[in-house]
Amino acid sequence: MLLPTSGARHPYGPDGRFGLYGRGLCRRGLCRRGRRAGYRWRAARPLVNRVPVSDVPSLDPPLTDDVPDLGPPPRRLTVDAGQVGRLVAEQFPQWAHLPVRPVADGGWDNRTFHLGDHMSVRLPSAAEYAQAVDKEHHWLPRFASRLPQPIPKPLAKGAPGPGYPFPWSVYEWLDGTPATPAAIADPVRFALDLAEFLAALRSIDPAGGPGPGKHNWFRGGTLRTFEGLLTAALERELSSVVPDCAADCDILFAADRANSFTLVREIWADALGAPWDGVPYWFHGDVAAGNLLLDAGRLSAVIDFGTCGVGDPACDLAVAWTLLTAEGRRAFRDRLGVDDATWRRGRGWALWKSLADDESHVVDVILSEA
Repeated sequence: MLLPTSGARHPYGPDGRFGLYGRGLCRRGLCRRGRRAGYRWRAARPLVNRVPVSDVPSLDPPLTDDVPDLGPPPRRLTVDAGQVGRLVAEQFPQWAHLPVRPVADGGWDNRTFHLGDHMSVRLPSAAEYAQAVDKEHHWLPRFASRLPQPIPKPLAKGAPGPGYPFPWSVYEWLDGTPATPAAIADPVRFALDLAEFLAALRSIDPAGGPGPGKHNWFRGGTLRTFEGLLTAALERELSSVVPDCAADCDILFAADRANSFTLVREIWADALGAPWDGVPYWFHGDVAAGNLLLDAGRLSAVIDFGTCGVGDPACDLAVAWTLLTAEGRRAFRDRLGVDDATWRRGRGWALWKSLADDESHVVDVILSEA
């Protein structure tokens, strides 16, 4: 069964829309005061003294014709354990006796299942994600010996079969728990370990590596790919949620909120204007909590290279704001030797991704440091 996209691994937000829902930006300024005063939130209503969208600066310069087209949201399909078991039995009979069970939080780009106790099966959830299968089988074995932490090891590549239209993979299972701030034993040590991993990845010869494209949702390319989506989200949000209070409160709220939106636009415009020197490096493309595994609170493995490629590595810096502490950010940047322009582009990646994922706490961190 095909399902429309929801969530944020594709650049669009829940239900195929790119949007934020008021919690990140409106937690600043009057919104906090409003909650302390006991105000409740409700749907938008007309305001006589509201700050109009036209008063919030637009992005400059505008989109150009060479900005990649993201296209429509992927149409994701469902896969169950029985179907996976039949695919395995038909194509890899040596593993037919092994039990198949879903992995908890099994991913967005892929449907992931345990195969016995020591392997996993990953099946792309849409045609766009299937483009990464050959890439991973080709490059991951070449990366493995060059990186300080384990990465997924491909064991077999499956072909489309009855009821499933894409290539798929069998991998060696990697133990570990997804990284969370609470589970990280030493935030600075974690940041340094992650920086070491990314530095090692960047040291690999980029010759022949895939550049930005649909296979990785244009990671490693220009941030302008996401500019139209960000602009539309902010303009919608400026007229979405207002506090249920008197008219004088609405005036203050609208002004304070417009200031926050102006700051978002300034940070975004700064990221767009930060130049890349054009020197390509390998990047992971989705350095996020769910793809960083811990053992006893230390970084133990990095998984899901579906968005990896060669280009501007600034996309891998978003994790500095989405997961690391302030002290960890400083250590991470120092270890990688990130220059000012690259750091600004990385902050732009963190900004649009946190808005897309509705991660209000990340938006707050980005705005507070601006």
